[in-house]
Amino acid sequence: MALRDRVRSAVPFSARHRIAKARLRLRVPTGALRAMPRGLIIGTQRGGTSSLYRYLSDHPGVASPLRKEVEYFSRNYGRRQRWYRAHFTFAPSRRFSFEATPDYLLHPLVPSRVAAGLPEVRCVVLLRDPVERAYSHFRHMTRLGYETEDFEDALAAEDGRIQPDLERLAEDPLYDPKELLRYSYVARGRYAEHLSRWFEVLPRDRFLIIRSEDFYADTPRWFGEITQFFGLADWQPASFSNVSIPASRAKGIAPARQSSIADVTRKELTELFSDPNQALADLLGDEGPWW
Repeated sequence: MALRDRVRSAVPFSARHRIAKARLRLRVPTGALRAMPRGLIIGTQRGGTSSLYRYLSDHPGVASPLRKEVEYFSRNYGRRQRWYRAHFTFAPSRRFSFEATPDYLLHPLVPSRVAAGLPEVRCVVLLRDPVERAYSHFRHMTRLGYETEDFEDALAAEDGRIQPDLERLAEDPLYDPKELLRYSYVARGRYAEHLSRWFEVLPRDRFLIIRSEDFYADTPRWFGEITQFFGLADWQPASFSNVSIPASRAKGIAPARQSSIADVTRKELTELFSDPNQALADLLGDEGPWW
């Protein structure tokens, strides 16, 4: 484990959170002097964005943000742009700046906001098998203490949980849709629906879309594709370990009640995602393994 990771793991989550907030307060007054990001990792949640964020942050030509998920275009859009800029390096800078907020792919208002605020931005999208992604999402919410239902009950409750947030967003664009972001197990896997919103406001060639399974199967190759896409010099970290935070280091965790998806539930989800996966294949012109 790297020294940075050892130090991080030794500091309680609550303390790290307070330190981060204090650092941000100190940087906001100089926000107008800081650069806007040139790259975004917009999804998908539970698709490898934390690992990719760490690899990119270690690149010598990159200036990593104050935190991985800035959430400006989703949950913090009511704040001033100076607040957003405070997360990045001073301008002008030769180093590449970026952030990674996987909620950006899901949130229906984010694409138009990004197009208006970052018209030249380039976006990387990691897409995981939506069945496996949904279950990983469920286990993550369970560990964090937000989810108290079993997987099947959580799936059945999803529409009732998230629909009020979608309706509220239509009325109040600055509303923070916590239920939508927490319980969108199936909704997040309708990738074609989400990507279509992005393609309507930004050119298709601004997006590099990679299967999470491919990214992990051959990380050196795909990391090279990503650095090239972002215009960075060719470089590889010492290792490509999965850096997702283990359950033992999360705050307020609880053991997941289910260790695997029941066969009948997997079959139902596979059928449920059949049409969305075909729509994704049609959108991208790719008849790949799962889409």
